[in-house]
Amino acid sequence: MDFDERFPMKRRQFLHTALAGATATALATASAQETRKSGRPRILLRSSWQTVNIGDIAHTPGVLALLERYLPEAEITLWPSRLDNGVDAILQKRFPHLKIAQGTAALEAAFADSDFLLHGSGASLVAERDVVRWRKETKKPYGIYGITLPVTGSTSTKPTPDDVFAKTIDVLSQAKFVFFRDSVSRKLAQDRGCTCPVMEFGPDGAFGTDLHDDDKAEAFLRAQQLEAGKFLCCIPRLRYTPYWTIPEKKTARDDAKHARNEAMKEHDHEPHRRAIIDIVRKTEMKVLVCPEDQTQMAVGKELLYDPLPADVKSRVVWRPDYWLTGEAISTYVRSAGLFGNEMHSPIMCIGHGIPAIVCRWAEQTSKGIMWRDIGLGDWLFDFDKEDDLQRLPATALALAQNAASATRKAVAARQFVEQRQRETMQILKDALDQKE
Repeated sequence: MDFDERFPMKRRQFLHTALAGATATALATASAQETRKSGRPRILLRSSWQTVNIGDIAHTPGVLALLERYLPEAEITLWPSRLDNGVDAILQKRFPHLKIAQGTAALEAAFADSDFLLHGSGASLVAERDVVRWRKETKKPYGIYGITLPVTGSTSTKPTPDDVFAKTIDVLSQAKFVFFRDSVSRKLAQDRGCTCPVMEFGPDGAFGTDLHDDDKAEAFLRAQQLEAGKFLCCIPRLRYTPYWTIPEKKTARDDAKHARNEAMKEHDHEPHRRAIIDIVRKTEMKVLVCPEDQTQMAVGKELLYDPLPADVKSRVVWRPDYWLTGEAISTYVRSAGLFGNEMHSPIMCIGHGIPAIVCRWAEQTSKGIMWRDIGLGDWLFDFDKEDDLQRLPATALALAQNAASATRKAVAARQFVEQRQRETMQILKDALDQKE
């Protein structure tokens, strides 16, 4: 009895799988050949790190929007890490011509077809191994768009070993360009011997995000009796994101990070409570306590909303649900401004000319320094410094009391960011025009 007689189903399954794989590869190859005939530049964007944080979501549509605006002739393929929670549908709706390389065959075709790899914004050179793989397998050029270069970062409590850091510097040195989203990272790279020919400040990709979900935002604001221009947003954050509280992450609790969070949570949120109390009692503004990631609804309730005096709490709204980037932006643009312990919601605010205050600490790496780099140094607070803790409430109150001047300041920062976006996209265009 031969194989077919003993295992008829297995053979059919094998043939079906093999045929499907061959078909997928053939279609991908045909698509690649057709694209090459068009003569258009082809960019493989390595991005989309995770979807439990609206900032991590925003990196990708932000860069895609810039590519659409400044390199409309380019054909873009996205190489994502994660596109769950409905984010894939959101991207396809906003960018209907976007190709997404998911699966072995699609990625192989993207490697063969693409002219240039663009590593998107992130907390570090997030996909360093993939950049190395691209370099080794294709010998084609690559560039880095809007990263921080941390020695010790929010994902670790230990310094990066010198040998590991040296490898990162080597990868950056061989790029056509590296745009750092903060000046501290740029100087660190220079000091560590990075020899990339173009190392400049380049805004985080999330500044370019133009996703909106007006219907959801307006329905939420109506239900909570929040009027456009008459409320501020406040975002909580612990020193380390407690990913172990998100079931889908399947992450074991880091006891050292948890202990640090517990030790600092009151320290890092008491200034915001004072700010909320002053804003409610001294202005007609309300306050919306809202999240940037899936862990922050509980944090906001425990540390910002629940401890408020009754007279203040009646004019403060706590959002109990996570939201996606479009609804968040549609809410922010209807607010008078934002303050809190996060980075990317302020980025998205400034990208739309909405005032935003950033509060940071050492565990968040140097990314917050970008606020100083774009001319908003007096809206940047280091919560490891006592003076900054004490001056936060007065600054938030002043933002609420002087909305027009605060908006002018935010718009000026946006204009500077837009200038750098144009310039960095031109450098990318020049790199694509170079014939290897």
